[in-house]
Amino acid sequence: MLKQLIALSLVVFLGSHFFGHSIMNALAEETEAPAIEKYYTSIEIQKGDSLWSIAATYLENSGMTTAQYVKELKNMNGLKEDTIHSGQYLTVMYFAADTDGGGR
Repeated sequence: MLKQLIALSLVVFLGSHFFGHSIMNALAEETEAPAIEKYYTSIEIQKGDSLWSIAATYLENSGMTTAQYVKELKNMNGLKEDTIHSGQYLTVMYFAADTDGGGR
C-alpha cells in the first residue's frame, strides 16, 4: 500500500510539473497587447462634418459609444449644442496603441 501511494504521488508530482511547466512556457510566449493611450489633436471642421461623423472617425479603441464620444467632444470644446460650422477648429481625442511600451 505504501509503495502504491509513493508511486501515485510520484506520478502526480511529475505530471503536475510537466503540465505546469508547459503552461508557464505557453503563457511566457504570449505577447502582451500594447496599452491603448488617449491622445488629443486639433482638427478643422470641413463642410458636411457633424459631431456624430467626427465621433465615428475618432472613437475607435475608446470603449465609448458614439453618443458618449459626442458628449465628451461637446464638453472638451465648450459646446452647448450639436451645431458646428466648417472652418472652426475642434479638439478631438483619439486612441492608439502605446508604441514605445513605456507609458506616458
